Amino acid sequence: MHTLEALTREAAALGANEPVARTAHEAAAEQEVARVLQICNACRYCEGFCAVFPAMTRRLQFPTADVHYLANLCHNCGACLHACQYAPPHDFGVNVPRAMARVRAKTYETYAWPASLGRLYRRNGLVLAIALALALALFLALGARATGELFAPRNEPSAFYAVFPHNLLVSMFLPVFAFAVIALTMGVRRFWRAIGEGPASSPAVAEATHNALTLKYLDGGHGEGCNEESDRFTLQRRRFHHFTFYGFLLCFASTSVATLYHYLLGQPAPYAFTSLPKLLGVTGGVSLAIGTAGLLVYQWRRHVLQSAPEQRPMDLGFIGLLLLTALSGLALALSHRAAAMTLLLCLHLGAVMALFLTLPYGKFAHAAYRGAALLKWSIERRRPSNLQLGDD
Repeated sequence: MHTLEALTREAAALGANEPVARTAHEAAAEQEVARVLQICNACRYCEGFCAVFPAMTRRLQFPTADVHYLANLCHNCGACLHACQYAPPHDFGVNVPRAMARVRAKTYETYAWPASLGRLYRRNGLVLAIALALALALFLALGARATGELFAPRNEPSAFYAVFPHNLLVSMFLPVFAFAVIALTMGVRRFWRAIGEGPASSPAVAEATHNALTLKYLDGGHGEGCNEESDRFTLQRRRFHHFTFYGFLLCFASTSVATLYHYLLGQPAPYAFTSLPKLLGVTGGVSLAIGTAGLLVYQWRRHVLQSAPEQRPMDLGFIGLLLLTALSGLALALSHRAAAMTLLLCLHLGAVMALFLTLPYGKFAHAAYRGAALLKWSIERRRPSNLQLGDD
Protein backbone atom coordinates (compact mmCIF):
# COMPACT_ATOMS: atom_id res chain seq x y z
CA MET A 1 0.00 0.00 0.00
CA HIS A 2 1.19 3.51 -0.77
CA THR A 3 2.51 5.56 2.10
CA LEU A 4 0.82 8.89 2.69
CA GLU A 5 3.88 10.73 1.37
CA ALA A 6 3.77 8.78 -1.87
CA LEU A 7 0.04 9.39 -2.19
CA THR A 8 0.61 13.12 -1.79
CA ARG A 9 3.17 13.18 -4.61
CA GLU A 10 0.96 11.04 -6.82
CA ALA A 11 -2.10 13.21 -6.24
CA ALA A 12 -0.21 16.36 -7.21
CA ALA A 13 0.14 14.96 -10.71
CA LEU A 14 -3.54 14.11 -11.09
CA GLY A 15 -5.53 16.20 -13.53
CA ALA A 16 -2.58 17.08 -15.74
CA ASN A 17 -4.05 15.16 -18.66
CA GLU A 18 -7.71 16.02 -18.06
CA PRO A 19 -9.50 16.80 -21.33
CA VAL A 20 -11.53 19.64 -19.74
CA ALA A 21 -10.61 23.20 -20.70
CA ARG A 22 -9.75 24.95 -17.42
CA THR A 23 -7.60 27.81 -16.27
CA ALA A 24 -4.40 27.13 -14.36
CA HIS A 25 -6.10 28.31 -11.17
CA GLU A 26 -9.03 25.93 -11.65
CA ALA A 27 -6.70 23.02 -12.43
CA ALA A 28 -4.64 23.77 -9.31
CA ALA A 29 -7.80 23.87 -7.16
CA GLU A 30 -8.96 20.52 -8.55
CA GLN A 31 -5.53 18.96 -8.04
CA GLU A 32 -5.57 20.12 -4.42
CA VAL A 33 -8.90 18.34 -3.86
CA ALA A 34 -7.46 15.20 -5.47
CA ARG A 35 -4.33 15.47 -3.28
CA VAL A 36 -6.18 15.79 0.02
CA LEU A 37 -8.67 13.05 -0.89
CA GLN A 38 -5.84 10.65 -1.71
CA ILE A 39 -4.54 11.24 1.81
CA CYS A 40 -8.03 10.91 3.28
CA ASN A 41 -8.49 7.66 1.37
CA ALA A 42 -5.45 6.23 3.13
CA CYS A 43 -6.54 7.45 6.57
CA ARG A 44 -10.37 7.14 6.59
CA TYR A 45 -10.76 8.50 10.10
CA CYS A 46 -13.60 10.79 8.92
CA GLU A 47 -15.48 8.13 6.97
CA GLY A 48 -18.63 8.47 9.09
CA PHE A 49 -18.78 12.26 9.10
CA CYS A 50 -20.75 12.93 5.90
CA ALA A 51 -21.50 11.55 2.46
CA VAL A 52 -18.24 12.86 0.97
CA PHE A 53 -16.01 10.28 2.63
CA PRO A 54 -17.92 7.07 1.84
CA ALA A 55 -18.31 8.38 -1.72
CA MET A 56 -14.55 9.02 -1.77
CA THR A 57 -13.76 5.44 -0.74
CA ARG A 58 -15.43 4.15 -3.92
CA ARG A 59 -12.62 5.80 -5.93
CA LEU A 60 -8.86 5.45 -6.20
CA GLN A 61 -8.38 8.47 -8.46
CA PHE A 62 -10.27 11.73 -8.77
CA PRO A 63 -10.77 13.06 -12.29
CA THR A 64 -12.43 16.43 -12.86
CA ALA A 65 -16.02 15.16 -12.89
CA ASP A 66 -15.57 13.32 -9.58
CA VAL A 67 -13.89 16.34 -7.98
CA HIS A 68 -16.82 18.54 -9.06
CA TYR A 69 -19.31 16.01 -7.70
CA LEU A 70 -17.60 15.62 -4.33
CA ALA A 71 -17.08 19.38 -3.96
CA ASN A 72 -20.83 19.94 -4.28
CA LEU A 73 -21.60 17.04 -1.97
CA CYS A 74 -19.56 18.76 0.77
CA HIS A 75 -21.69 20.90 3.13
CA ASN A 76 -18.65 22.63 4.70
CA CYS A 77 -19.62 21.63 8.23
CA GLY A 78 -15.97 21.73 9.30
CA ALA A 79 -15.99 18.49 11.28
CA CYS A 80 -13.24 16.88 9.19
CA LEU A 81 -10.96 19.90 9.49
CA HIS A 82 -11.09 19.91 13.30
CA ALA A 83 -10.73 16.12 13.53
CA CYS A 84 -7.89 15.76 11.02
CA GLN A 85 -4.44 14.92 12.34
CA TYR A 86 -2.92 16.11 9.05
CA ALA A 87 -4.61 19.55 9.03
CA PRO A 88 -2.47 22.71 9.15
CA PRO A 89 0.10 23.25 10.58
CA HIS A 90 0.99 19.65 9.64
CA ASP A 91 3.22 19.40 6.56
CA PHE A 92 0.45 17.64 4.60
CA GLY A 93 -1.79 20.67 5.11
CA VAL A 94 -5.03 18.73 4.61
CA ASN A 95 -7.96 21.18 4.54
CA VAL A 96 -10.94 19.50 2.92
CA PRO A 97 -13.51 22.30 3.53
CA ARG A 98 -11.40 25.02 1.92
CA ALA A 99 -10.29 22.82 -1.00
CA MET A 100 -13.89 21.83 -1.67
CA ALA A 101 -15.17 25.40 -1.36
CA ARG A 102 -12.72 26.68 -3.94
CA VAL A 103 -13.71 24.04 -6.49
CA ARG A 104 -17.41 24.35 -5.66
CA ALA A 105 -17.44 28.04 -6.54
CA LYS A 106 -15.75 27.27 -9.85
CA THR A 107 -18.27 24.56 -10.76
CA TYR A 108 -21.07 27.13 -10.77
CA GLU A 109 -19.10 29.14 -13.30
CA THR A 110 -18.09 26.07 -15.33
CA TYR A 111 -21.62 24.77 -15.84
CA ALA A 112 -23.40 28.13 -16.04
CA TRP A 113 -25.93 28.72 -18.79
CA PRO A 114 -25.44 30.63 -20.97
CA ALA A 115 -21.75 29.88 -20.62
CA SER A 116 -20.78 33.48 -21.44
CA LEU A 117 -22.51 34.65 -18.23
CA GLY A 118 -20.57 32.28 -15.98
CA ARG A 119 -18.09 35.03 -15.14
CA LEU A 120 -20.84 36.83 -13.22
CA TYR A 121 -20.18 34.44 -10.34
CA ARG A 122 -16.85 36.19 -9.75
CA ARG A 123 -18.49 39.61 -9.41
CA ASN A 124 -21.60 38.77 -7.41
CA GLY A 125 -20.50 40.27 -4.10
CA LEU A 126 -22.24 42.06 -1.25
CA VAL A 127 -21.49 45.57 -2.50
CA LEU A 128 -22.62 44.79 -6.05
CA ALA A 129 -25.79 43.01 -4.89
CA ILE A 130 -26.90 45.81 -2.57
CA ALA A 131 -25.90 48.49 -5.10
CA LEU A 132 -27.99 46.74 -7.78
CA ALA A 133 -31.00 46.57 -5.44
CA LEU A 134 -30.69 50.26 -4.52
CA ALA A 135 -30.22 51.27 -8.17
CA LEU A 136 -33.37 49.41 -9.18
CA ALA A 137 -35.23 50.92 -6.22
CA LEU A 138 -34.10 54.40 -7.32
CA PHE A 139 -35.26 53.70 -10.87
CA LEU A 140 -38.70 52.65 -9.60
CA ALA A 141 -38.88 55.68 -7.30
CA LEU A 142 -38.11 58.01 -10.20
CA GLY A 143 -40.87 56.32 -12.19
CA ALA A 144 -43.31 56.81 -9.32
CA ARG A 145 -42.26 60.44 -9.04
CA ALA A 146 -42.84 60.99 -12.75
CA THR A 147 -46.44 59.79 -12.36
CA GLY A 148 -47.00 61.89 -9.25
CA GLU A 149 -47.36 58.85 -6.98
CA LEU A 150 -44.16 59.08 -4.97
CA PHE A 151 -45.49 61.48 -2.32
CA ALA A 152 -49.22 61.06 -2.92
CA PRO A 153 -51.33 60.58 0.24
CA ARG A 154 -52.14 56.94 1.06
CA ASN A 155 -55.55 56.37 2.58
CA GLU A 156 -56.31 52.90 1.25
CA PRO A 157 -54.56 49.60 2.04
CA SER A 158 -54.37 48.80 -1.70
CA ALA A 159 -52.63 52.08 -2.51
CA PHE A 160 -49.47 50.40 -3.80
CA TYR A 161 -51.41 49.23 -6.87
CA ALA A 162 -51.94 52.90 -7.67
CA VAL A 163 -48.16 53.22 -7.86
CA PHE A 164 -47.45 50.06 -9.87
CA PRO A 165 -50.48 48.29 -11.37
CA HIS A 166 -50.67 44.52 -10.99
CA ASN A 167 -50.18 43.80 -14.70
CA LEU A 168 -47.13 46.04 -14.80
CA LEU A 169 -45.55 44.15 -11.90
CA VAL A 170 -46.23 40.83 -13.63
CA SER A 171 -44.70 42.04 -16.89
CA MET A 172 -41.60 43.23 -15.00
CA PHE A 173 -40.94 40.21 -12.82
CA LEU A 174 -42.25 37.18 -14.70
CA PRO A 175 -39.66 37.25 -17.55
CA VAL A 176 -36.78 37.72 -15.09
CA PHE A 177 -37.99 34.90 -12.85
CA ALA A 178 -38.59 32.60 -15.83
CA PHE A 179 -35.06 33.23 -17.11
CA ALA A 180 -33.59 32.53 -13.67
CA VAL A 181 -35.40 29.18 -13.48
CA ILE A 182 -34.36 28.20 -17.03
CA ALA A 183 -30.73 29.24 -16.50
CA LEU A 184 -30.44 27.28 -13.24
CA THR A 185 -32.14 24.24 -14.75
CA MET A 186 -29.83 24.20 -17.74
CA GLY A 187 -26.76 24.65 -15.54
CA VAL A 188 -27.70 21.73 -13.30
CA ARG A 189 -28.52 19.64 -16.36
CA ARG A 190 -24.99 20.26 -17.69
CA PHE A 191 -23.56 19.37 -14.27
CA TRP A 192 -25.62 16.16 -14.08
CA ARG A 193 -24.48 15.04 -17.52
CA ALA A 194 -20.84 15.79 -16.63
CA ILE A 195 -20.77 13.78 -13.41
CA GLY A 196 -22.05 10.78 -15.36
CA GLU A 197 -24.97 9.46 -13.34
CA GLY A 198 -27.86 7.50 -14.81
CA PRO A 199 -31.58 7.13 -13.99
CA ALA A 200 -32.69 7.52 -10.39
CA SER A 201 -34.95 5.09 -8.56
CA SER A 202 -37.84 6.29 -6.39
CA PRO A 203 -36.03 5.32 -3.13
CA ALA A 204 -32.95 7.27 -4.22
CA VAL A 205 -35.02 10.36 -5.05
CA ALA A 206 -36.88 10.08 -1.73
CA GLU A 207 -33.65 9.75 0.24
CA ALA A 208 -31.95 12.66 -1.54
CA THR A 209 -35.02 14.86 -1.03
CA HIS A 210 -35.11 13.99 2.67
CA ASN A 211 -31.39 14.72 3.07
CA ALA A 212 -31.77 18.07 1.31
CA LEU A 213 -34.87 19.21 3.21
CA THR A 214 -33.49 18.21 6.62
CA LEU A 215 -29.92 19.41 5.92
CA LYS A 216 -28.74 16.03 7.17
CA TYR A 217 -25.06 16.67 6.54
CA LEU A 218 -24.91 19.85 8.59
CA ASP A 219 -24.94 17.73 11.74
CA GLY A 220 -21.20 17.04 11.67
CA GLY A 221 -21.75 13.31 11.27
CA HIS A 222 -22.59 12.87 14.96
CA GLY A 223 -25.74 14.95 15.39
CA GLU A 224 -24.04 17.71 17.41
CA GLY A 225 -23.68 20.17 14.54
CA CYS A 226 -20.93 22.09 12.78
CA ASN A 227 -17.59 23.29 14.10
CA GLU A 228 -17.28 27.04 14.01
CA GLU A 229 -14.56 29.20 15.59
CA SER A 230 -13.11 26.31 17.58
CA ASP A 231 -13.65 22.63 18.21
CA ARG A 232 -17.00 23.50 19.82
CA PHE A 233 -19.97 21.86 18.11
CA THR A 234 -23.12 23.86 17.42
CA LEU A 235 -26.41 23.29 15.60
CA GLN A 236 -27.02 27.02 15.17
CA ARG A 237 -25.73 27.14 11.60
CA ARG A 238 -28.06 24.30 10.65
CA ARG A 239 -30.99 26.06 12.35
CA PHE A 240 -30.29 29.35 10.61
CA HIS A 241 -30.14 27.49 7.30
CA HIS A 242 -33.54 25.99 8.09
CA PHE A 243 -34.98 29.41 8.95
CA THR A 244 -33.64 30.78 5.66
CA PHE A 245 -34.67 27.86 3.46
CA TYR A 246 -38.18 27.43 4.81
CA GLY A 247 -38.69 31.18 5.09
CA PHE A 248 -37.89 31.49 1.38
CA LEU A 249 -40.29 28.65 0.59
CA LEU A 250 -43.07 30.27 2.65
CA CYS A 251 -42.60 33.58 0.82
CA PHE A 252 -42.72 31.76 -2.50
CA ALA A 253 -45.84 29.91 -1.34
CA SER A 254 -47.43 33.23 -0.37
CA THR A 255 -46.86 34.61 -3.87
CA SER A 256 -48.14 31.41 -5.46
CA VAL A 257 -51.32 31.36 -3.34
CA ALA A 258 -51.94 35.05 -4.04
CA THR A 259 -51.60 34.32 -7.76
CA LEU A 260 -54.25 31.59 -7.48
CA TYR A 261 -56.51 33.95 -5.53
CA HIS A 262 -56.10 36.63 -8.20
CA TYR A 263 -56.49 34.58 -11.39
CA LEU A 264 -58.45 31.52 -10.29
CA LEU A 265 -60.76 32.88 -7.60
CA GLY A 266 -60.99 36.44 -8.89
CA GLN A 267 -59.86 37.88 -5.54
CA PRO A 268 -57.16 40.52 -6.16
CA ALA A 269 -54.96 41.95 -3.43
CA PRO A 270 -54.84 43.46 -0.87
CA TYR A 271 -55.56 40.62 1.53
CA ALA A 272 -56.37 40.77 5.22
CA PHE A 273 -53.72 39.86 7.77
CA THR A 274 -55.69 36.72 8.56
CA SER A 275 -55.72 35.57 4.91
CA LEU A 276 -53.53 32.69 3.77
CA PRO A 277 -51.26 34.75 1.46
CA LYS A 278 -50.62 37.29 4.22
CA LEU A 279 -50.01 34.67 6.93
CA LEU A 280 -47.60 32.77 4.68
CA GLY A 281 -45.80 35.95 3.63
CA VAL A 282 -45.37 37.45 7.09
CA THR A 283 -44.32 34.13 8.62
CA GLY A 284 -41.91 33.54 5.76
CA GLY A 285 -40.51 37.06 6.01
CA VAL A 286 -39.85 36.73 9.74
CA SER A 287 -38.25 33.31 9.27
CA LEU A 288 -36.12 34.59 6.39
CA ALA A 289 -34.97 37.61 8.36
CA ILE A 290 -33.96 35.46 11.36
CA GLY A 291 -32.13 32.94 9.19
CA THR A 292 -30.22 35.40 7.03
CA ALA A 293 -29.25 37.62 9.96
CA GLY A 294 -27.86 34.57 11.76
CA LEU A 295 -26.00 33.34 8.70
CA LEU A 296 -24.56 36.80 8.12
CA VAL A 297 -23.11 36.80 11.65
CA TYR A 298 -21.73 33.29 11.17
CA GLN A 299 -20.08 34.27 7.89
CA TRP A 300 -18.07 36.92 9.69
CA ARG A 301 -17.20 34.55 12.54
CA ARG A 302 -16.30 31.54 10.42
CA HIS A 303 -13.02 29.79 11.13
CA VAL A 304 -10.34 31.30 8.89
CA LEU A 305 -9.23 27.87 7.63
CA GLN A 306 -12.74 26.66 6.91
CA SER A 307 -13.77 28.88 4.01
CA ALA A 308 -12.38 30.05 0.68
CA PRO A 309 -11.73 33.82 0.71
CA GLU A 310 -12.68 34.13 -2.97
CA GLN A 311 -16.13 32.68 -2.28
CA ARG A 312 -16.91 35.02 0.61
CA PRO A 313 -18.19 37.99 -1.49
CA MET A 314 -20.68 35.75 -3.31
CA ASP A 315 -21.91 34.27 -0.02
CA LEU A 316 -22.33 37.69 1.59
CA GLY A 317 -24.02 39.13 -1.52
CA PHE A 318 -26.70 36.45 -1.56
CA ILE A 319 -27.33 36.56 2.20
CA GLY A 320 -27.42 40.37 2.17
CA LEU A 321 -29.98 40.46 -0.65
CA LEU A 322 -32.20 37.92 1.10
CA LEU A 323 -32.04 39.91 4.33
CA LEU A 324 -32.87 43.17 2.53
CA THR A 325 -35.78 41.47 0.75
CA ALA A 326 -37.17 40.09 4.02
CA LEU A 327 -36.84 43.30 6.03
CA SER A 328 -38.23 45.57 3.31
CA GLY A 329 -41.13 43.18 2.75
CA LEU A 330 -42.03 43.11 6.45
CA ALA A 331 -41.79 46.89 6.66
CA LEU A 332 -44.02 47.23 3.59
CA ALA A 333 -46.62 44.88 5.10
CA LEU A 334 -46.94 47.25 8.07
CA SER A 335 -47.00 50.53 6.12
CA HIS A 336 -49.93 50.50 3.68
CA ARG A 337 -51.19 53.86 4.98
CA ALA A 338 -47.84 55.36 5.95
CA ALA A 339 -46.29 58.30 4.10
CA ALA A 340 -43.17 56.23 3.37
CA MET A 341 -45.16 53.38 1.79
CA THR A 342 -44.14 54.17 -1.79
CA LEU A 343 -40.45 54.41 -0.94
CA LEU A 344 -40.63 51.10 0.94
CA LEU A 345 -42.45 49.55 -2.01
CA CYS A 346 -39.71 50.71 -4.39
CA LEU A 347 -37.00 49.37 -2.06
CA HIS A 348 -38.72 45.99 -1.72
CA LEU A 349 -39.36 45.62 -5.44
CA GLY A 350 -35.77 46.66 -6.19
CA ALA A 351 -34.44 44.03 -3.76
CA VAL A 352 -36.68 41.31 -5.21
CA MET A 353 -35.73 42.14 -8.78
CA ALA A 354 -32.02 42.20 -7.88
CA LEU A 355 -32.46 38.80 -6.21
CA PHE A 356 -34.09 37.39 -9.34
CA LEU A 357 -31.44 38.87 -11.63
CA THR A 358 -28.58 37.39 -9.61
CA LEU A 359 -30.34 34.11 -8.76
CA PRO A 360 -28.76 31.98 -11.53
CA TYR A 361 -25.29 33.46 -10.97
CA GLY A 362 -24.98 33.66 -7.18
CA LYS A 363 -24.93 31.51 -4.06
CA PHE A 364 -28.50 30.31 -4.64
CA ALA A 365 -27.02 27.94 -7.23
CA HIS A 366 -25.47 25.88 -4.43
CA ALA A 367 -28.90 24.53 -3.48
CA ALA A 368 -29.51 23.19 -6.99
CA TYR A 369 -26.03 21.73 -7.50
CA ARG A 370 -25.92 20.23 -4.00
CA GLY A 371 -29.31 18.65 -4.59
CA ALA A 372 -27.96 17.01 -7.74
CA ALA A 373 -24.87 15.76 -5.86
CA LEU A 374 -27.05 14.33 -3.08
CA LEU A 375 -29.14 12.51 -5.66
CA LYS A 376 -26.03 11.07 -7.30
CA TRP A 377 -24.83 9.81 -3.92
CA SER A 378 -28.22 8.22 -3.19
CA ILE A 379 -28.05 6.41 -6.54
CA GLU A 380 -24.39 5.47 -6.19
CA ARG A 381 -24.62 4.02 -2.69
CA ARG A 382 -27.29 1.58 -3.85
CA ARG A 383 -24.92 0.04 -6.35
CA PRO A 384 -22.25 -2.48 -5.44
CA SER A 385 -18.74 -1.12 -5.52
CA ASN A 386 -16.35 -3.01 -7.76
CA LEU A 387 -13.40 -1.24 -6.23
CA GLN A 388 -10.93 -3.69 -4.77
CA LEU A 389 -8.30 -2.13 -2.55
CA GLY A 390 -5.02 -3.99 -2.24
CA ASP A 391 -1.31 -3.60 -2.20
CA ASP A 392 0.26 -2.09 -5.29
